[in-house]
Amino acid sequence: MKILVTNDDGIYSPGLAALAKIAARFGEVKVVAPDVEQSSMGHAITASRPLSYKKSPIDFDGIDAWRVNGTPADCVALGQHLWDKPDVVLSGINMGPNLGNAMWHSGTLAAAKQAVLFGMKGIALSTPTDKEPDFDALDPFVEKTLALLFQNDHLNLVNVNFPHDPKGVRWTRQSVRLYDNQIVPALDPMGRKHYWFTVIPMEPAEEGTDRWAIENGFVSITPLRLDLTNEADLEKAQKAYPIA
Repeated sequence: MKILVTNDDGIYSPGLAALAKIAARFGEVKVVAPDVEQSSMGHAITASRPLSYKKSPIDFDGIDAWRVNGTPADCVALGQHLWDKPDVVLSGINMGPNLGNAMWHSGTLAAAKQAVLFGMKGIALSTPTDKEPDFDALDPFVEKTLALLFQNDHLNLVNVNFPHDPKGVRWTRQSVRLYDNQIVPALDPMGRKHYWFTVIPMEPAEEGTDRWAIENGFVSITPLRLDLTNEADLEKAQKAYPIA
């Protein structure tokens, strides 16, 4: 198995190194990651300037690793071109969860989605950072999760989140409860006003969702798809407003 590992936290992230180490147990691994942090970049691609890649400035224990002056989606596109299309793309382990509505702007998940657009399996993996992640402790759960997903050919796009101390694994659906989008004003050291954009959950997580799983100590595995069509609304529209 040819496994491309990337992320949105950048080439120096400890989560990236941890994931590459575990992935190497399943096949040949190459790392292609952004040269700087690209968190919350979403599915942005670079079209206004050329991309380039350089050897990683840090060692990945014998794994070929490269840094790219682009987004997570760029890394997948360039990586599959240079490596003649890997079998699977792993994105993470992200420093911070990617749950519920955060999937819309996640650069980690965007890399997995880009893999699917190129005809590969894409798996995004994340963990909370309210305290320092212990990747050694997560290691057996990451390996177990990858083994499960690698053997399921019909699961092409998957979002995985690991709590700090997992007590089990759950199949979940995306939490779509409303979030409060907030602009938080602040002052820089020179007294100039600037703003932070942040989101705060407004409602409790419903059981069976990704947010509920993490809040209750379970690894969350959420199968996704690229088709955003709302079939129920489409069927209603076709019946209520038939077009001749």
